[in-house]
Amino acid sequence: MRTLLTAATLALFSGPVLAAPLCHNLGFSGLLAKCNRGDTIEVTLSSGKPLGEGPVILESGAYYEMEITADGTAEIGLTGPEFFHAIWMDEIVINDIEVRPMAIDSFEFDDAGTAEFSFIAIKPGRYHVLVPGTTGESQRLEIRIQ
Repeated sequence: MRTLLTAATLALFSGPVLAAPLCHNLGFSGLLAKCNRGDTIEVTLSSGKPLGEGPVILESGAYYEMEITADGTAEIGLTGPEFFHAIWMDEIVINDIEVRPMAIDSFEFDDAGTAEFSFIAIKPGRYHVLVPGTTGESQRLEIRIQ
């Protein structure tokens, strides 16, 4: 019985399902600690150009920033409600204005500009952000949370 309980405990507290934050001593800042930050994810919105390099691999419990830059060649949006609902969004920054939303479904750029948002990856899975109404692989970016 003891062996069975030990095996069950190990199964509960190990493996890819329980991905840990990037650092072990989060301290007073918790998940927002500097040691828990992943690389910035860069997405480019431009007519006929790929969104970015993928797949993007994120760690559940880690803090990230995504920088979305539109070059103004077209009115372009970026949608990905499944991904945006699988994260805890800290803030969106546009022209030094900080917005702290509960959730979003998409961004849309009428002109050139940059929007940055910071978030903590939460729900493991495979997601996509994409230019609405397109079917090309270069117009979609795969994001995996593990």
